[in-house]
Amino acid sequence: METLTPILAAAVRSGTPILYATLGEILMEKSGITNLGLEGIMLMGALSGFVVTLSTGSPWLGLLFAFLLGGCLGLLHAFLCVSLGSNQVVCGLAMTMFGSGASALMGRNHIGVAISGLHSFPLPGLAELPVLGRVFFNQDAMVYLSFALVVVLYVYLNFTRPGMNLRAIGDNPKAADAMGLPVARLRYFYCIVGSGLVALGGGYMSVVYNKFWAEGMVAGRGWIAVAMVIFALWNPFQAALGAYLFGGVEAFQLRLQTAGTPIPAPLLMMLPYAMTILVLLIIAVGKGRSILLRAPAALGIPFHREERD
Repeated sequence: METLTPILAAAVRSGTPILYATLGEILMEKSGITNLGLEGIMLMGALSGFVVTLSTGSPWLGLLFAFLLGGCLGLLHAFLCVSLGSNQVVCGLAMTMFGSGASALMGRNHIGVAISGLHSFPLPGLAELPVLGRVFFNQDAMVYLSFALVVVLYVYLNFTRPGMNLRAIGDNPKAADAMGLPVARLRYFYCIVGSGLVALGGGYMSVVYNKFWAEGMVAGRGWIAVAMVIFALWNPFQAALGAYLFGGVEAFQLRLQTAGTPIPAPLLMMLPYAMTILVLLIIAVGKGRSILLRAPAALGIPFHREERD
């Protein structure tokens, strides 16, 4: 356990940016909006969070700015997909290309610059618990916030009226509109908030996890988050499990590299992504029908009131 516990603790830290992005995507998809631009949004969040933290010395301001910038990108995505009825897949891919290019261009002068960022601290009482204390309760504030966010989002989606309204506009927007729900306005709201959470995951990468900026530092985690939504079946708790599974494999391969294993580094670096693909294949074979049943019925389908039957 002395060897395993540090790896598990590192898995939680490594999986946290994916968890934020996955929770944000769950919110958007539950409202009926597909956003494949997570990679670009995370990169923009990582750059903006880093630059603001570097300029102000406050990591919290950096993370807040990352969330706000992500919300602005979500507003743009909502305008294209909700108001204009554009193809959501194409808009998401365009967002990824925009975020990747813009972050590389605007961040070229900050490569290799380090910041202090946020640091870990133990939670009194809980940190003394055997194994669990060192794994879950000796982390940074953003990890603790992600724990709370998972619980709050699960309760919100399943046990509150606004959460039921959210599921309604994602499953049957025509019926929701007939009930008097402002479908377009709600889709705008959840797209903005969800994209903000995605960018917060990127901000975590630069402000807390790495504490520096590097071009392309998200390294495919946005795409992993899209896959994790399917793995989680749109359930926040299963999203946390998937994120920490990816983080655990990543932490394990880093330990292998540090230990001087003869396995080539590129092969080790592909392990987390290969594991994600393998898990998705297993789920597709075993729960293919369940995935279709749990997916929001109107996911990716534009809704216009004037076209309502």
